[in-house]
Amino acid sequence: MRRIARQLSWASTRLKLLFLCGVLAVPTHAETCLSSGDMDEASRSALMNTAKKYFDFAAKGDSASLQQHAIPSLATSFSGVENAVKENQPAFSGAQAVPRPPFLLKAEGSAPIARAEFLCGVFGREGQTANSAEFVIPSLPPGNYGLVTLDVTSPKGPHTLTFILQQIGNDWKLGGFYAKPAQISGHDGNWFAQQARTYKTKGQTRNAWFYYLEARELLVPVSFMYTQLTDKLYDEMQTVKPADLPPADLSSAGKTYKLLDLFPVVVGNDLDLVVKYQSADISNTGQTFQDNMALMKALLAKYPEFREAFGGIVARAVEPSGRDYGSLMAMKDLK
Repeated sequence: MRRIARQLSWASTRLKLLFLCGVLAVPTHAETCLSSGDMDEASRSALMNTAKKYFDFAAKGDSASLQQHAIPSLATSFSGVENAVKENQPAFSGAQAVPRPPFLLKAEGSAPIARAEFLCGVFGREGQTANSAEFVIPSLPPGNYGLVTLDVTSPKGPHTLTFILQQIGNDWKLGGFYAKPAQISGHDGNWFAQQARTYKTKGQTRNAWFYYLEARELLVPVSFMYTQLTDKLYDEMQTVKPADLPPADLSSAGKTYKLLDLFPVVVGNDLDLVVKYQSADISNTGQTFQDNMALMKALLAKYPEFREAFGGIVARAVEPSGRDYGSLMAMKDLK
């Protein structure tokens, strides 16, 4: 059956095995997973209690304590986690966090696994079941890992916070920190999936594609997790996938813009559309701003359906060096 790779490259296939995670199904399999019901009480409690302790640090904005409890490779490059803690601390402060049943991932061997795949729970002939999950993690060193997601109830809306924990000795150290809202403007992943279907019936296939992407993003706490629901969503997405994504180029006022990427992004309470394009030089920010504005208008002229689906457009001019310059405009201000 289908192996779903991440986002736009989800096209490879494979035969899913009938598999109960924690039971050796293939003798040479280097990755195994224990779902909550398969692990012993001591392991389950240790993972959940560690996640609660780390959430308390995050809720207090205590990045220093999190760094002290991180694995060495993360502790020495902690700015990403520190920024995420700072960004999410207002939502986490004073909030209630309830852990979901954890997963215990075991990667065997003596070298990092290029593409570690963990099948958790019971799989059937058609692939995933309602209680199964799959995790695909690149370049994973051997070891024991815990994955715990907390559902956070906050006045700022529901969020999820997922910790990747690595066992070092008898301790579970922080190996990954993934925080994100579970809704956008009060709408969850199921709502976005339904909106995608509505756009499909209208013939607005690009809007449908981007809303399917956002639905998928909201339906799992981490992008490298796959479930029966996301597998089914993948099937639906293929019926509307644009052949020209991103479009090769756009023209405006005699100037041609070579597009690099087109994808949705959450900005505040809105779902906006990001368009990236090639630029020889962004040092003249005034001129680059004008180019960004011209590109946005050209994009809407070619695809007016975007006005219905997105709150605004973010245009980013990208130099060959990778340096970029972005401009955000609300849809109502783009005439």
